[in-house]
Amino acid sequence: MCQPQPLLSLLLLLSCQWASASALRGQIVGGHEAQPHSHPYMAYLKLGSSACGGFLVAPDWVMTAAHCTGNITVILGAHDVHKPEKSQQVRGVLQYYKHPEYNPESVSNDIMLLKLTSKAVLNDYVKTIPLPETGSDLPTGTKCSIAGWGMIDNDQATDKLFETKVSIYSRRKCILFYPHLDTGMVCAGSFHELKDSSQGDSGGPLVCNKVAQGIVSFGHDTPPGVYTRISNYLPWIKKVLKK
Repeated sequence: MCQPQPLLSLLLLLSCQWASASALRGQIVGGHEAQPHSHPYMAYLKLGSSACGGFLVAPDWVMTAAHCTGNITVILGAHDVHKPEKSQQVRGVLQYYKHPEYNPESVSNDIMLLKLTSKAVLNDYVKTIPLPETGSDLPTGTKCSIAGWGMIDNDQATDKLFETKVSIYSRRKCILFYPHLDTGMVCAGSFHELKDSSQGDSGGPLVCNKVAQGIVSFGHDTPPGVYTRISNYLPWIKKVLKK
């Protein structure tokens, strides 16, 4: 496993085998199984043999990371993704709107909107999550949560949704780990406690005060992780959703 050390250049990060899109899935370290359907906005994105997370922002729109590329099938209302739960709704993707300035090398502008083939039926198991209203920054220390079907402790796979809590990390300190950090990125994690670190499936939401503030993007093996800062992209998001 490639383990970049803090302050090493971006080149080293990118040369690491797990910095490729498929391995940006991340892990929920020290998390626990979520109460079934307690995150009704979560979407499980099937990409052939791999997967990503996503979240429902309108009945027929899912937001995820731009690096989650492939032919995507969207599963909404799931808890155990390998069981045919009655709560599940499956949708195809009609149109992929990747951010026009997404850069796979620096992983900047790592945001994508998926137009679903038909609207989701909103109910107790499937709900939308609000987006930030303005481009304001999140104060350091803000408590947030992440969830996903990615790997958990000791690279153990899980079919069930796991969750953990993280807090917003100081931008000044985060730049020491990621020198290429830009305004479209926000860091979260808890550097002193490994159990609070790491990420769910790429593309899943960073939820702070019941609002989707970030998208799981990339990170080293230890905290903090980097998330796409949704508030930075509101004009682009509104433009795409109007389509």
